[in-house]
Amino acid sequence: MSSTVDISLKLLSRSLGGSVLVKLRNGKLIRGLLQGYDQHMNLVLEGAEEIAPNAQVTKLGVIIVRGDNVVMLSPSVIRTEEGGQD
Repeated sequence: MSSTVDISLKLLSRSLGGSVLVKLRNGKLIRGLLQGYDQHMNLVLEGAEEIAPNAQVTKLGVIIVRGDNVVMLSPSVIRTEEGGQD
């Protein structure tokens, strides 16, 4: 595994249980609670919502996002190693 993948997986680990914003390859934005992930960066999001360019929100519920479709992932809160928040 490359160091970029290691850093990405560490960020995912620290974001578990928190809200994340995911940009997909097709340009869509998805927001939801990160409930799980794997080494391929497939994501399980709970309470997921698609955010359209006009700010319209479509509720999706629990979804799985394939890692090869993820362009960007941004956590709203990152836990530190000690369990606090940054």
